[in-house]
Amino acid sequence: MMRIMGLDYGDRRIGVAVSDELGWTAQGVDTVEKRRDEGELVKIAELVQQYEVEEIVVGLPKNMNGTIGPRGEICMDFAEKLRGQLELPVHLWDERLTTVSAHRTLLEADVSRGKRKQVVDRMAAVLILQNYLDAKTKR
Repeated sequence: MMRIMGLDYGDRRIGVAVSDELGWTAQGVDTVEKRRDEGELVKIAELVQQYEVEEIVVGLPKNMNGTIGPRGEICMDFAEKLRGQLELPVHLWDERLTTVSAHRTLLEADVSRGKRKQVVDRMAAVLILQNYLDAKTKR
């Protein structure tokens, strides 16, 4: 079976989630700090090898009306860089409100502000990947 990686590409950090081998569930595995030298691509490549990932899903932040704004274009460029460097299928997945949902879930779980900041990107990656996995199994 193959694993799929989900990425929540943010301004400072990239949340990383990986599916189980059956492709049913997503688990948060890491948060990668972005760097000026694009060292985050090296770290993601290491995680791809570590978890034997064969496919990647990058969250695509769309506007509420479905259009793609500047933030979405940045994510599309990032996905293209991943395709070129890793030579793996990279899909873009509508991630509207996933970060909001992650924050809400953490608030409801009474997670402290400091702890939320550490895990929100990873949790958003889990939501992106789980939504993708759920849609894939419905096909």
